[in-house]
Amino acid sequence: MPPAPLQIPGARLEPVDWAAVDGWASDDHAEAYATFLASCRAIVNRGGARGETRPIYPGLKTVCRRALRAVPRDADGARRFFEENFHPYRIARVEETEGFLTGYYEPIVAGSRVRTDEYTVPMYRRPSDLVALGQRRKGGFPNKGKVGRRVGKGKKSKLVDYHDRAAILDGALAGRGLEICWLKDPIDAFFIHIQGSARVQLEDGGVLRLNYEAHNGHPYTPVGRILIDRGIVPKEEMSLARIRDWMAENPQEGEELRRKNKSFVFFRVTELQDHEEAVGAQGVPLTTLRSIAVDRALHVYGTPFFIDAELPIASVDAATPFRRLMIAQDTGSAIVGPARADLYFGAGDEAGRVAGRIRHPARFTMLVPREVDPALRRAPLPRPRPAAAVVASETDAKAGEAPLPRPRPRT
Repeated sequence: MPPAPLQIPGARLEPVDWAAVDGWASDDHAEAYATFLASCRAIVNRGGARGETRPIYPGLKTVCRRALRAVPRDADGARRFFEENFHPYRIARVEETEGFLTGYYEPIVAGSRVRTDEYTVPMYRRPSDLVALGQRRKGGFPNKGKVGRRVGKGKKSKLVDYHDRAAILDGALAGRGLEICWLKDPIDAFFIHIQGSARVQLEDGGVLRLNYEAHNGHPYTPVGRILIDRGIVPKEEMSLARIRDWMAENPQEGEELRRKNKSFVFFRVTELQDHEEAVGAQGVPLTTLRSIAVDRALHVYGTPFFIDAELPIASVDAATPFRRLMIAQDTGSAIVGPARADLYFGAGDEAGRVAGRIRHPARFTMLVPREVDPALRRAPLPRPRPAAAVVASETDAKAGEAPLPRPRPRT
């Protein structure tokens, strides 16, 4: 039976030679291979993804079995493995030539297990009355589909909207014992909601590792867009740091701004150790500057993407060449489109500073398993439009703000 055609809605796919992938030969393929293996273990050990019918999945699973038998690999061996098992394809939205990048990280903040005069901002676990239709109780990502709370009993029961951010801040969940810990600063809590995970350094010397568990079902409103629309921050200067600084300088207006975002995130405590990275939606630990979040509706976890961009990594004004093979291991509600990725920068303030200023165009090359490739080559390719169009459209959509939330079964 011939392989099913690989169809990615809204995507333009164009076959290229490895020599045409700028920066491919100079990347550290052994490092990328190690990250790829983490995804492969999840793909192979689970024996199949429930409901996964996309043609790339069985091809990727076949490649993963080979990868797990082939370790260890040095840099040259890893590069040959990718070249022998995948075909490179440029990918972008139809009629566009480039994709768009943002960055995310894991915040590190101070906290307390109990409320004190200093620590007054709660971080909540998932409430028992939160219902996510069609989602598993744990490990799901209910950003799509109906989320709410059940009221009434029996046939007369109905699902209504869950409490929004303003209601929760005003005490809708108080007294229910849902507090995992307490923070000093509501701005810290808000940004942890955006990033989807955190390391909370407790007064007693311990560390709580918080990961995304669920959200309240309300749509996410980018507060950066509001600041731009009000003329407070120019669009070209927008970043997470600018949002944070403005909130700190304007406490009352900052809380009003946060309330504009009705979405609210609930967390759970994981058993991750200090040396371990946060876990992505695929259920594997993320790798700094090798893991990306992608649109889960379009892409399969474990898919490699080579990303070519000029990014402000070294400094705000820098154009640091970024040419790396990245592995899709995570997702986020604001990550939408075939050439849209969120780069994981690790944990801590410096990672946050860099991640917060990433909102740049990039060239995406998707690595397609050779088992899938023959069907793909029969697909017609639409004509591209100028690259500037994708930069403008993605910048308008994102307004420089990192996505929310990151699903964590992640962990």
